[in-house]
Amino acid sequence: MAPGRIELVATPIGNLADLSARAREVLANADIVAAEDTRHTAALLRHIGVQKPLLSLHEYNEGRRLQQLLQRAQEGAVIAVVSDAGTPLVSDPGFLLVRAALDAGVPIGAVPGPSAVLTALALSGLPADRFCFEGFLPSRGGARRERLRALAGEARTMVFFEAPHRIVETLEDMAAEFGAERAAAVARELTKAHESVYRGSVARLLQIAREDANFARGELTVVVAGRAAAAADDGFVLRALQLLAAELPPARAAAVVAQLAGRHKAEVYAMLHQTATDTP
Repeated sequence: MAPGRIELVATPIGNLADLSARAREVLANADIVAAEDTRHTAALLRHIGVQKPLLSLHEYNEGRRLQQLLQRAQEGAVIAVVSDAGTPLVSDPGFLLVRAALDAGVPIGAVPGPSAVLTALALSGLPADRFCFEGFLPSRGGARRERLRALAGEARTMVFFEAPHRIVETLEDMAAEFGAERAAAVARELTKAHESVYRGSVARLLQIAREDANFARGELTVVVAGRAAAAADDGFVLRALQLLAAELPPARAAAVVAQLAGRHKAEVYAMLHQTATDTP
């Protein structure tokens, strides 16, 4: 029999209407659905009118399930892998299965869809052109502060998941390690009826978390601005532009100086244009 395959299927993070038509089709045609929580996934399948054999696949049994699932795929079965919400493998089970499937030559497919990481990032109001996802921070205070200390110099926007009962402690640690005025956002219950996005400094979010009982209810995604580069003064920028503009095209000279000086490229290019205009 021709080998089957494994399909990684993204499922809604809250609003069931976000399940894509392609995800519905893959789930309807799968021979087995491997789910993080079979009860949760059974409800989703009932919602779309699908009945399929369900097999649990979570962090505590993934290693034991590998051979069983790979054998079924090699016998021709299509196995849909889902987590409770969002995209499998992203802070959820599935990596061990994917790695083993690739080693065994079993085809892997992916059905993209909802993601709390990208949704929170888009709603945060923080730069989204470069970011890093850090998942859940350590639950113990000492380890959490150590991890945040290692990230204090990160220039990219950072995205974290956090449990509601730890959000105050986490924001306290972020204020200590990142600085209380670092810009941040906390997204709660994304795509659900009580979706809320809180934006402001870490200090402001910590104040809200302490005062608003609703802040710590539901699933939370925390987005924190990266550390701002120290911007060079105008004198350095202008001198660097004069030197590089003699050797490089204007746009390239502006891009290099912007990177060196911690400025936006458009700002530096405008300075270059103004300098050229002012030159007799």
